[in-house]
Amino acid sequence: MGRCYSEKCKICRARGEKLFLKGERCFSTKCPINRKGAVPPGQHGAKRKRKLSDFGLRLKETQKIKDIYGITERDLKRYFKRARKVAAATGEALLQTLETRLDNLVYRLGFSPSRRLARQIVSHKHILVDGKLVNIPSFQVKPGQIINLGKRAIKMEEIKKTLAKKEITLPVWLERKAAVGRLVRFPKREEIEIGVNEQLVVEYYSRR
Repeated sequence: MGRCYSEKCKICRARGEKLFLKGERCFSTKCPINRKGAVPPGQHGAKRKRKLSDFGLRLKETQKIKDIYGITERDLKRYFKRARKVAAATGEALLQTLETRLDNLVYRLGFSPSRRLARQIVSHKHILVDGKLVNIPSFQVKPGQIINLGKRAIKMEEIKKTLAKKEITLPVWLERKAAVGRLVRFPKREEIEIGVNEQLVVEYYSRR
């Protein structure tokens, strides 16, 4: 028998909510949060119910955004510094940068059931941008650029299942036909479906 919870499931339990890190499993009855609620991992998890301080709330949102997009502290700091230089609201600019990473777009386009697998697909040289092979997950895609799966990727079982789904709702800022997608424009904040309070993340880095 394998372990009941993977590391990804533990992350969601530790954050106290679903972060949808494991694709289809997150929507199934196998999800630990569906079965037992958002109980923190560990022997004494159910007893740890302390009210978070303002700093704790900001830190929690910062950890959450790193978990969702699969990035490091160093990455997020760099994205934050870049977002501060943009004329738009810093929080919105930060999310736009994260959403237009190549690995995230592979996930948003429905080419992969999770961002984790999307990152692997990109790293293993299965993605082309404007006809050129790109194997950098953090590659920033620009509006108008075309993203498509390579021939080998289309033959992979997990990807074939994902592409075969008839019911898929794409964000309005993306277009897709079969295994080819396009970033139409940068997304607006209200068009980004993610349960993160980006203002708390901005406050966290602004006060450091």
